[in-house]
Amino acid sequence: MESGSLGGAGSGEDQDVSDPQRKKKRFHRHTARQIQELERVFKECPHPDEKQRLQLSRDLGLEPRQIKFWFQNRRTQMKAQHERSDNCMLRAENDKIRCENIAMREALKNVICPSCGGPPVGDDFYFDEHKLRMDNARLKDELERVSAIAAKYIGRPISHFTSIQSATISPLDLSMGSIGAHSLGGSSPSLNFDLLPGSSSSITTLPLQTTMGISEMEKSVMADVALGAMDEVMRLLQTDEPLWMKAADGRDILNLDGYERMFPRSSHFKNPDIRREASRDSCLVVMNGSALVDMFMEANKWMTLFPTIVSNCRTIEVITPGIAGTHNGSLQLMHMEMQLLSPLVSVREFYFLRCCQQINQGVWAIADVSFDFSQKDQFASLNARKLPSGCLIQDTTNGYCKVTLVEHVELEEKILTHRLYRDLVHSGMAFGAERWLATLTRMCERLACLMMTSTQTTEFGGVNASPDGKRSMMKLAQRMVSNFCVSISASNGHKWTTQSGLEDGVRVTINKSTDHSQPNGVVLSASTSIWLPVSSQDVFNFLRDERTRAQWDVLSNGNSVQEIAHIVNGSHPGNRISVLQPYNASHSNMLILQESCIDSSGLSLVIYTPIDMLSINMAMNGEDPTNILLLPSGFAILPDGRPSPGGGSASTSSGMSRSSGSLVTVAFQIHVTSFPNSKMNMESVNSISNLISTTVQHIKTALNCTGS
Repeated sequence: MESGSLGGAGSGEDQDVSDPQRKKKRFHRHTARQIQELERVFKECPHPDEKQRLQLSRDLGLEPRQIKFWFQNRRTQMKAQHERSDNCMLRAENDKIRCENIAMREALKNVICPSCGGPPVGDDFYFDEHKLRMDNARLKDELERVSAIAAKYIGRPISHFTSIQSATISPLDLSMGSIGAHSLGGSSPSLNFDLLPGSSSSITTLPLQTTMGISEMEKSVMADVALGAMDEVMRLLQTDEPLWMKAADGRDILNLDGYERMFPRSSHFKNPDIRREASRDSCLVVMNGSALVDMFMEANKWMTLFPTIVSNCRTIEVITPGIAGTHNGSLQLMHMEMQLLSPLVSVREFYFLRCCQQINQGVWAIADVSFDFSQKDQFASLNARKLPSGCLIQDTTNGYCKVTLVEHVELEEKILTHRLYRDLVHSGMAFGAERWLATLTRMCERLACLMMTSTQTTEFGGVNASPDGKRSMMKLAQRMVSNFCVSISASNGHKWTTQSGLEDGVRVTINKSTDHSQPNGVVLSASTSIWLPVSSQDVFNFLRDERTRAQWDVLSNGNSVQEIAHIVNGSHPGNRISVLQPYNASHSNMLILQESCIDSSGLSLVIYTPIDMLSINMAMNGEDPTNILLLPSGFAILPDGRPSPGGGSASTSSGMSRSSGSLVTVAFQIHVTSFPNSKMNMESVNSISNLISTTVQHIKTALNCTGS
């Protein structure tokens, strides 16, 4: 039991035990300065540890025991105040319901039954006091449940909300202090994102079917959680020390001590079995701010913008729509799965809130924070949580914008990371802000190249390809890349199911495809990841070069290939879409469509698919490539995250970090049968596994690393 007396604003106990006959207590009343200092510390830390109590004892001239009792009593007082406030609010709500019921009873007295012309029967049932008590008990249980959720996220109970009657959602105002939100004014050019697969240029989205049973009170809690997340993200984005420190390689590292002092509720997440990843970075991208905000706030566009990171994303429900048909003030509940392109790295799954606020003209803020529900089974298996994260998007000049991004997550240590990827993942390079922005920069460059084709007609492989033709070719290649990334991911949101595990180093999955963009029937995908003692840049150059393709391409039967056409889609010379023609091929009408790309984080892709001459001609003539069948295979290459030999932080001429080796994921897809209900036989599984193993051996031989 907590003892002592509050003594007005707060007092500590000092008992006089010198006279055993007098069983009365003598209380010591604190001075105004002592109370003021104790109240100040209480606001920052209601549960001081022994070291903090000793420091206060020295500063204020009080005994540690007095300090301890004062804090105990202050916490008891706060708890009693909260309970009184809750009780008053519940009584007021009860009185309100009773008054409404009385008014309804009076109104029903005048109701005439349309069938018999008499009064309604059984109206007293609606005003049964026992029923009212049951309703009130139900409302109280609901209040306590939502209050627990609110306390978990925002550090205070539901009674601190402005009113329980505010459970009906109003447009979310995310203004923060003196920053102030300004209405959208003027107009700015935007890209035609209808060019992207699965996207729409309209901000208005179709209503989504909600299956989670989100109550109006839970929506109110979501709005308050989003406000707190937005405030925290803005401070993380705009504050350097003491929140952020510079690492040896120049990256921003979160100072956990400074973070927990600035955001005390973060101690709520302290757990020895939890690992945190926090990073911040910024860059300039070739896109105006409003267009980028539009892509971030629509799930399909956002997934297309980050195909190598986001394996699946959907908007569960729009909690609050934007103001005046814009994204300003929008709040959405979303589900996302994050991937690293390897079967050895677990998918990270999040349910999270995303809110958007226009700070002023040309400046937007977007904040994400995980949100789960009590008594919702689908959250039981989540292995990761997104702490307040987000970005600040600022228009600059000439169609560019500056993006500053914070990524902050916590993970359960039970998620084991394979030893090959441990350095890369634990360093934060696998899923950190640097990788997000490197991918964003590359994809914005790709979109800019796609938009440039609308103003000029250039020669494409000896043929004057129209702007529509080049646009169609780029859409086809983008769909090929997305299909490849999905086939590697172990995402729950896709129809691939595991057919064979990783016992032999190769994971085989199966998809019974009915998609018009893939061959109908059964498609097998096999993937594996290896480490090579060769830099990721050198591996990328080797795999994308058509002159060395015959050294590793098992299906080419030793025949070399020639590039007959290409489209440049980025500033790096390796970022291009190519059409390759095999020499001495048995099927002269078969070509290879290939896209190669690399970004500043060192991630690179070489993805290709066989394609017939007729399909290439259709795309080059500007026809819709949606129905062209694709079955892509290829490579995803990453630095291994280990320091370069000698301990230095060497870098390439393009600014990309160079490490001692690379991690290469090899993936193939094959069409097994056109009958979806056919039973799978192990012969097909063994064939695709052997195909991968042979390809890996050829690559190691060509790069002189057979012993790795």
